[in-house]
Amino acid sequence: MIEEQAIVVGVERDQALLEIIRSKPCGLCGQTRGCGVSIWGRLLGHRNSVLRVANHINAQAGDSVIVGVDEKALLASSLTAYGVPLLFLLVGAASMGAFAPASGHVDVYALLGAGIGLVLGLFLVHGLAGGRGLDVLYRPVILRQADVLVNIRKCHRGD
Repeated sequence: MIEEQAIVVGVERDQALLEIIRSKPCGLCGQTRGCGVSIWGRLLGHRNSVLRVANHINAQAGDSVIVGVDEKALLASSLTAYGVPLLFLLVGAASMGAFAPASGHVDVYALLGAGIGLVLGLFLVHGLAGGRGLDVLYRPVILRQADVLVNIRKCHRGD
């Protein structure tokens, strides 16, 4: 079981809304909650991810808890998320490159095949992710209350 510390930011019925605290600070801004310096943060908007988890320990807002995810589920999800699109990209490129006419535009066909394969692989991963969300093995769980709250420095975006 892979464990991380989180803060309960809200409670809705029998579920807790959690914000994960990074164990290692951001390499750019040194913060453990949200990063306001990274280029991705600036391009995609600054949002802290909130995780919805079953609240079996009756945690309240502001509590520090330990959240766990099964190692095998995390490995399988990572291999699926990265491996399937990559595999489809390679198969698409090889297939279209092999069936290209011999007129010298093999690279264009291979590039087109890679793009089509990547898109198909991403759609497949999206479909697989929807089904796995129903499986209890792939859901994070609150394991226990944390003994000590780590020193949290929140990034003040643009302040």
